[in-house]
Amino acid sequence: MSKTAFLFPGQASQYVGMGKDFFENSERVRELYNKASDILGYDLMDVSFNGPLEKLTETQYTQPAILVHSLAILLEMGEQVGDLASVAGHSLGEYSALACAGVLKFEDAILAVRERSRLMQSACDAAEGTMAALIGCEGDNLKALLAEASKAGIIQPANYNSSGQVAISGDRKAVEKAISIAREFGARKAIPLQVGGAFHSPLMLPAQSELEKTIMNITFVPGRLEVVTNVEGRGEKSPDILKRLLVRQLTSPVLWMQSLEYMQSMGVERFVEIGPGKVLSGLVKRTLKDVQIENIDTVTDLKNYMEVIEA
Repeated sequence: MSKTAFLFPGQASQYVGMGKDFFENSERVRELYNKASDILGYDLMDVSFNGPLEKLTETQYTQPAILVHSLAILLEMGEQVGDLASVAGHSLGEYSALACAGVLKFEDAILAVRERSRLMQSACDAAEGTMAALIGCEGDNLKALLAEASKAGIIQPANYNSSGQVAISGDRKAVEKAISIAREFGARKAIPLQVGGAFHSPLMLPAQSELEKTIMNITFVPGRLEVVTNVEGRGEKSPDILKRLLVRQLTSPVLWMQSLEYMQSMGVERFVEIGPGKVLSGLVKRTLKDVQIENIDTVTDLKNYMEVIEA
């Protein structure tokens, strides 16, 4: 069996109805959603399953909904995960990865994300920021583009998603300027992202200091396997280091492409996305060669995966 890495999606993967089939087919999952709703203080099932999409896209709802969808899949999967070598999550998804690795209890992951989403929503409300994806703009071209766009406000790389794809984040006017001039700097496309604010940029600084208080008061334990972190793009097991990196993650670029390359260098040949959509599967396909790519979003997906594992 090939070495496997589990990947957990973040914001922009959400869709109305995600996780509903797991909820309808599993008492354990229903208990998880009910417990999460108690922790969050609102009906997570209603937001996740009924939307509307505009509400689900708000950071304070998006993040817990995606997290609990991923946790529900892990709950149903149990210990039958195959030859799991490492885990990684894209931004918010890092909390799912920490729970999968045993660093965080499911309840603590939900509590942490409740505070993260609340604080980030507050930061979003306080500053008019947004994000965009650039296709085909890298290196010196990217630096030059951001230098020009920064004349309109704060802007920086937010996610190094794959070869040729970088997300940028910052003040809305600066991001809009970057989109408008992107082709002058070699970009083939510049796509506005449907997110609630300027994630992984200095506009999240007000949330960072408060999140640190929450993270430092939650128990992190040594994981069963390494978590490949967004901030460093390599594996880590130390609870104290993982805490510090999780706090830094709010304002630091997500080194996703580097994380994928690291996992492949450590012998991972199969990448399985756990949660809504196929965003991360697409990034793996664009970044790595000669690897297997699977995703588990629905009950049917999980059934198909388990049949392969048990064969």
